[in-house]
Amino acid sequence: MTTSTSAASPWTLHLADEAATAALGARLAACRPARAVVHLDGDLGAGKSTLARALLRALGVTGTIRSPTYTLIERYTVSGGEAAHLDLYRLADAAELDFLGLDELQESAALWLVEWPERGAGALPPADLVVALAVDDDRRVAALTATSEAGRRWLAALRTEGSGGT
Repeated sequence: MTTSTSAASPWTLHLADEAATAALGARLAACRPARAVVHLDGDLGAGKSTLARALLRALGVTGTIRSPTYTLIERYTVSGGEAAHLDLYRLADAAELDFLGLDELQESAALWLVEWPERGAGALPPADLVVALAVDDDRRVAALTATSEAGRRWLAALRTEGSGGT
């Protein structure tokens, strides 16, 4: 995994393969804040679900980690509370989120992982961290952008944790 960064841009990671994407998920889990919202951006096949599954697995989910493509939301018990994985790709209108119980979820979920967050605009809590994934030739690129103070602390911890040679 190689990295680049500047003061005005997101922290960019070049991920050689799916295993590197999963390793990023584990790194995110290792230093996550007590409560966080992560928006996962990227085209189909960019690695959003791979990253989410790896993060959840690293947080202790031992059972099947299902894609929420058809259910829109899957909830998991993790260290420190509950995690919610949302996939809003099939959402026709953000108003459909009213039927998912997001108010209750906002109170109970310590971690939100939201794929296709733009489809739920206005109905979702704001992101602390945005992870934009893209495929570039035969590798993936992840651009991590902190959008809150919690996100800035998380990204700083991730950079510190990752400075040991990855």
